[in-house]
Formats: sequence, structure tokens, C-alpha cells
Amino acid sequence: MDSQILITDLEKIIAEKVFIKIEKWNLYLGDAGLARNLAIECISNKNQGPLEAAKISLKAINIKVGDGVNSIPLINLITNSQILELEEILESFFEN
Repeated sequence: MDSQILITDLEKIIAEKVFIKIEKWNLYLGDAGLARNLAIECISNKNQGPLEAAKISLKAINIKVGDGVNSIPLINLITNSQILELEEILESFFEN
């Protein structure tokens, strides 16, 4: 299967199901423009297994805040339940 198709398919799933949590506000990664980068990272870490791929990928992506001088690893903006959601997404995605 074409790797571009895999990335796009995983991106769509992540965009709709995984979000950043700030206070009581949920910002889905598709709306934040982060789903594609996360999909690429997850696919590149596939051989680590779903949970480790999720964690490694979330740590690898830095989110610029404010005027872009500072950044925060994406994993610091994601709840534990969302990490598990990403793990489940990767588990079913990597099986196919």
C-alpha cells in the first residue's frame, strides 16, 4: 500500500478522535493542524508497538506557544485517556 495513503488515512482518524486538553476546552488535532505530523511520527515509530509509538510520537512533536519563541511537547497537552485513545487507534490501524 502506498505510504502516502497510509499517512492520510491515519491522519483522518487522529484528526477526528484525538484532542489537546486546555482547562475545559478540547482542541482536536485536525483543527489544530497537528494530525498529519502525528500520523507521520506514529508510522515512523510503528516498530515500537502501539503504546510506545504513541508516547514517542507525542514527545517528538513540539507545539509553539505564544509568538513561537517557546514550545511544549505535544504529550504535555494530551490527557492520559487521549494517549490510550491514540494507542487504540494505532493498534487497529497497524493490524490492517
